[in-house]
Amino acid sequence: MRIRSRFLEPIVAWIAVVTFKMLYATLRKEIHFSDEAVNPYVPVTNGTYTFCVWHDSLLTPLFLARQPATMALVGGHRDGTFLADSLKQLGIGTARGSTSSGGTAAVRFLMNEGKDSHLVLTPDGPRGPRREMKTGCAFLAAKTGKPVVPTAFLCKSYWSIGTGWTNLIIPKPFTRVIAVTSPALVIPESISKEELKEWTEKIQAEMERVDQHAQDLLKQKPSKNNIDSKA
Repeated sequence: MRIRSRFLEPIVAWIAVVTFKMLYATLRKEIHFSDEAVNPYVPVTNGTYTFCVWHDSLLTPLFLARQPATMALVGGHRDGTFLADSLKQLGIGTARGSTSSGGTAAVRFLMNEGKDSHLVLTPDGPRGPRREMKTGCAFLAAKTGKPVVPTAFLCKSYWSIGTGWTNLIIPKPFTRVIAVTSPALVIPESISKEELKEWTEKIQAEMERVDQHAQDLLKQKPSKNNIDSKA
């Protein structure tokens, strides 16, 4: 979202956050985590992780429930400032930068200030292509020691709003949403460029697999045991 006034950005961010909180309060949430202990919506007790989320699905993990210990990597561009303001309203800290610009400082910040927090990362942003994994996810996971958790967030009924190179998925009121995670992938701290590419391909494959699993679940009847579980 492009807002020319830096004074207005926090105000618009607050309005957006309140609006989406009200929307998500109406939804039927269904949680399918592969590991109950790897959950960003509960206090950290079993280490911290890098939650990998496609850019078009970002709203749902942010508003599904409160995250007590999460940080996000946000680009240093002007649009990233609006996102950082919005995340602040949700209690989510930010590290500004990317693997192509300001990456070293962002990684150092995450290793120090974010060592006790989960990391949420959109590996196909900020310029796309849509749902195409970049090496930054595996790189950050290796440097920070936070294993990668591939995720999928699907809505039964939604709006798709264009944001440039991709569309943002916004669930319609009272619809069913599903959150799915894959087992964590531990990335070795010291890896070569070739190995970094191989791990990136593995994460891409897991993101696609877990998305297909979420689609299959969405076709089934809701599981009463999972509705609003830990959300």
